[in-house]
Amino acid sequence: MSLLTENNRQYYEGAQGFRGNGVLVDFTTTFNTDLIFGSASPSDVDYQKNNFKLYTSTTGVPSSWSETTTGYSVSGNVITFVAPPAIGLYIVVQLKKLDGGEYGATPQEKAYGDEVEKNYGSYAYTKLDDVINNFLVAYVGAGKLIPSVKRTDVMFHAKRAMQEFSYDTLKSVNKLEVSVPHNLSIPMPQDYVNYVNLYWIDNSGVKRVIMPGDMLTTNPTDLFLQNTKGVPVQDQFNNNIDTTSVTEDRWENNILKERTNPDFIDDTILGWEYYYGWPEFGYGQLYGLDPQFANSSGYYTINERENKFSFSANLVDKIVVIEYISDGLSTDLDTRIPKMAEEALYAYLKHAILASRINQPEYIIQRLKREASAQLRNTKIRLSNIKLDQIVQVMRGKSKQIKH
Repeated sequence: MSLLTENNRQYYEGAQGFRGNGVLVDFTTTFNTDLIFGSASPSDVDYQKNNFKLYTSTTGVPSSWSETTTGYSVSGNVITFVAPPAIGLYIVVQLKKLDGGEYGATPQEKAYGDEVEKNYGSYAYTKLDDVINNFLVAYVGAGKLIPSVKRTDVMFHAKRAMQEFSYDTLKSVNKLEVSVPHNLSIPMPQDYVNYVNLYWIDNSGVKRVIMPGDMLTTNPTDLFLQNTKGVPVQDQFNNNIDTTSVTEDRWENNILKERTNPDFIDDTILGWEYYYGWPEFGYGQLYGLDPQFANSSGYYTINERENKFSFSANLVDKIVVIEYISDGLSTDLDTRIPKMAEEALYAYLKHAILASRINQPEYIIQRLKREASAQLRNTKIRLSNIKLDQIVQVMRGKSKQIKH
């Protein structure tokens, strides 16, 4: 449960103003975003840690603002000046935003960053830490369902709930945009659990689906140097000596990057795409086109040995978007939870906590289990985000014939 705590200026512009009265030295900000303070001086390397800038003006009119770089410190969300600001002095705290804000006189004084933009839409979510606090207040105590429980136990079950919900309920699909380097490999994102889809983006910004290449090639997980008898060779520590993959080397250097002469039919020039079919060139039509290989957008594989995404050679230097599932815990207790899933999380916690205890009446455990299941089902419906106009648009093509 939460209420709006920011005014429109704080939310849209990321700015909050104060007036000096010659007495006060402490000024408390009320942003949803906590202030991060490294140093007041731009010459200090820690100054870059700041997620805000401080400006003052004697008149408050545009172009009269200057950045304040001395004489203050920050603790929590309280800005403390060494000396009381003069009576009537205008003070503005500007969170960093993409356009730099309205107060800096020079590009160096502008507050460039994305703190403001990251806060947009935040009201639709609540933090995991707040959910834990709310649960302890509402469901734990004398005369309540759970007489007592350690906060650490609630944290454990709350994190497990986030992981389970993230896989198929919450909107925990992240989209990473990268450029495919010449080694044709991209490391898995730090919070990666499973992939959803991969695309490359053409010059018009349209996404082109990249197909899995498992039916064409593979990434070996064990690579041992062998002697002439095929036996793995060991080093001085009696460990097998690793080598490079011939399979990956051949895939990386295949003919996909050269499709310059499609009319010249020669095994020494044309690679597997001649036999399996490139629709833009008509390859494979002599014996019939196999739909699973009718793809001109390239292929990817997941290299479990190196924990990387590997791409076919025709995708080098292309912009690729990787859609993947996160477990929802990449930012620990600051993890955001959709408010429409909050009740399901409480139901999960009640069942998980009581089900892990001995001597609990079975009818209570089963009731809580059914409640948790029902709340999860309701949450999936709420978060499905099905729009009637989109369904109507799709159904308008129902009269088209599907050819087999």
